[in-house]
Amino acid sequence: MKKIIAALFFSAAFAAVPAFAQTATAPAAAQAVDPAATAAVRELLDSMNYRSVMQQTMQQMVAALPAQMKAGAEAAIRNNPKFTEEERTRKLAEMEANLPKVTKAMAGIFNDPALIDEMIAEMIPLYARHFTPAEMREMAAFYKTPVGAKGLRLMPQLMGEGMQIGQKIIMPRMNKLMQELQQK
Repeated sequence: MKKIIAALFFSAAFAAVPAFAQTATAPAAAQAVDPAATAAVRELLDSMNYRSVMQQTMQQMVAALPAQMKAGAEAAIRNNPKFTEEERTRKLAEMEANLPKVTKAMAGIFNDPALIDEMIAEMIPLYARHFTPAEMREMAAFYKTPVGAKGLRLMPQLMGEGMQIGQKIIMPRMNKLMQELQQK
């Protein structure tokens, strides 16, 4: 049963969160940022409605979780050559039984109000590292235009659809890799 829950979490990790390469630098929040840059980042994030966009994105991710987790775990079970048909049937039933609990736990992560605050704290040094305060003010001005506002308004939808496209492309590769690893 622990393997089924792990498979569900594994599926959710790849289904709900885009893969980002980690760098060898210190966590962004630990890096000192010039107060002028901090103010410019906050202005930029405010102009981007960052908090609202992230809340909408998280809601879309939570809504997509059950189907994505089920598909990933189901594929892992069905494609495991070590399982007999009886074992597959039993594992699929276990997965179905555990899916609501795992989905609820994952939703709890995405619905945590502190999550976006923590993300904003990490975004400040990130943006400050790549943009000058003047550049961030220019971007903030753009997001206040009709085209910038439209882009922001559509961002959660575009991200959701983009993640579905990513899933469609990545999952067959992940399933193939899982099959290869299980055969070894």
